[in-house]
Amino acid sequence: MTKLILQNIGAILISFFVAILLLAGIEWLGTILHPFPSDFAGTREEVIQHVSIYPTGGLFVGGLGWAITMFIATWLATRLNSNRQPVYGFGIGLLLLSGAIFNMAMLPYPLWFWILCLVLLPLSINFGFRLGTPGSA
Repeated sequence: MTKLILQNIGAILISFFVAILLLAGIEWLGTILHPFPSDFAGTREEVIQHVSIYPTGGLFVGGLGWAITMFIATWLATRLNSNRQPVYGFGIGLLLLSGAIFNMAMLPYPLWFWILCLVLLPLSINFGFRLGTPGSA
């Protein structure tokens, strides 16, 4: 019983850690595609200004990166838990989706980006936990 609990906790922690690494990579790529100005101090107003002039291609790549991250994290959480139950992947997916929505609500992203994310992210979560369940291969 303890082994199963530890395996389930490990599945959650590993999938969340992988998601954080992938999201950090996406943000790093974003700083390459659209670097901060040299006098950037990191104030809220400066961040809002920076996001408001973000290139369309960079936003598109970022949205796809978020979707791929959610797919991988939900697949891992489902695949690695003791019975490959989709609830673990679904839980990680909802946590990441709520973080993405919170991020988008705080910054001035364009409407098309909202639509892209609100379509792709739930689809990625769905595919991730469905492909991680038994019999999906």
